[in-house]
Amino acid sequence: MENAIVDLREALRERLSIIHDEESRGDEEAHMARLRVISEKVDKLQATLPRPIDPRLSHYLQRRSYDKALEFLEGRAPSRP
Repeated sequence: MENAIVDLREALRERLSIIHDEESRGDEEAHMARLRVISEKVDKLQATLPRPIDPRLSHYLQRRSYDKALEFLEGRAPSRP
């Protein structure tokens, strides 16, 4: 379970990095392709999490509230539900 959580946390961090990469946004097509790849990775990792998943984490992931999911996984309370 720990590896799945660690991998998911890293993928969520990578997603944020891509989003904030100003240089990457210069080529919109490539930028969007990078975001698609990391989003697919997050979906696959989410599917590997052992059940039951904490209800809050499940909620964040289902709603694609990835910033909140990352905060949760890092032990920081999300600012809003």
